[in-house]
Amino acid sequence: MFLPKSVREKAGIEEGMLLEVLVDDGKIVLKPPGLWDKVWGCGKGRGSAEETERELDWEEELLWKRRNMEK
Repeated sequence: MFLPKSVREKAGIEEGMLLEVLVDDGKIVLKPPGLWDKVWGCGKGRGSAEETERELDWEEELLWKRRNMEK
């Protein structure tokens, strides 16, 4: 599945970003999982703590890049 670039940009979706898929009143909703979901997932066998930490570091780096570009 591909999302148009204009949609990705408006939603702040970057390449490689994890998205949670939900169904809400018959609509498909894509949203990035929250920090707690990522950490909790490690304890349930959905990836290691190291993988989650690397991903969180990557997302923090993207956040700072975006903030610096807005200035």
